[in-house]
Amino acid sequence: MHNVAVILLVVTYFTWTLAVLHSQRQAVKHRYLLEPPVYAEVTARRGANATLPCLLQVKPPRYKVKWTKLEPLRRGVENIVIITNGQAQKGYGLMGPRASLRRAHPLDASLRIRNLELEDDGMYRCELVNGIEDESVVLTLRIEGVVFPYESVNGHYKFNHKEATDACHGQDATLATYKQLYRAWTEGLDWCNAGWLKEGTVHYPILHPRALCGGEKLHAGIRSYGPKDKTRDYFDAFCFTSITAGYVFFMGGRLNFSEALEVCREKGAELARVGQLYSAWRFRGLDRCDGGWLYDGSVRYPITTPRKRCGGLSKPGVRSFGFPNKTQRLYGAYCYR
Repeated sequence: MHNVAVILLVVTYFTWTLAVLHSQRQAVKHRYLLEPPVYAEVTARRGANATLPCLLQVKPPRYKVKWTKLEPLRRGVENIVIITNGQAQKGYGLMGPRASLRRAHPLDASLRIRNLELEDDGMYRCELVNGIEDESVVLTLRIEGVVFPYESVNGHYKFNHKEATDACHGQDATLATYKQLYRAWTEGLDWCNAGWLKEGTVHYPILHPRALCGGEKLHAGIRSYGPKDKTRDYFDAFCFTSITAGYVFFMGGRLNFSEALEVCREKGAELARVGQLYSAWRFRGLDRCDGGWLYDGSVRYPITTPRKRCGGLSKPGVRSFGFPNKTQRLYGAYCYR
């Protein structure tokens, strides 16, 4: 009995020792974990600054922190923004010169981005590189903006994916993402014509089902054509823009397109892009009943307070007269300076 008791005591001791060692290993394993962010999404406007939070629980003796912008459309591509070893830091790519670490305290590895651009919208990973104990958190930076449908001067469904991308860039915008289109739909965007999105898919948002927009019996929602051939398939585009540094103003008169160009030049400005007019409508409250030429040759006007003499429609928006003959002297000009 004495020997059995001794054996049990030894087994108990070794079991306890192994439990303590396991607990210590677990503590070591998790001691450098990054704190999960309270705010997993940060929202800001173009031109502003933003901080993506990333904190250490304990500062390791040797480590690196790597910030990466995730590019789901480019598998295998690692778009590094900045790397630091706690002492020095180095920026990479087009965002690198605008990026830095906040360093509010020794455990702070938060990323600061200055002068935000439309392309900065997306998901970012903060990764603690500490030997085999690498840990990471993912955050979203959302650029606050507005989505607008855009068609070619030649009519509906004339853009392949690259042409849609270029068309949006030409209007001070980017091709919208599905998330941006979805948010615009929740805010009231209702449009029958299908358009390209950044992901290479084609959609259109419907709030009020009707016969001309897929049928009256369908529920409201985002209609999807799914992924399409980026070079062979042709649709319109959904563009995304945000607040601008300049401002849009109206010049009255009965002008043709060339005269509208000249009127804006005389004021030290240029004809506004479509994205700039949408931005002025959304963020500056631009409200005007008069149709005016824009840089792309279209004629539009922004309404924030709907009224009968301004087209009679019940909702705010940017109204379009399409692409009239450029020699017609019927409209004013929307200039951007």
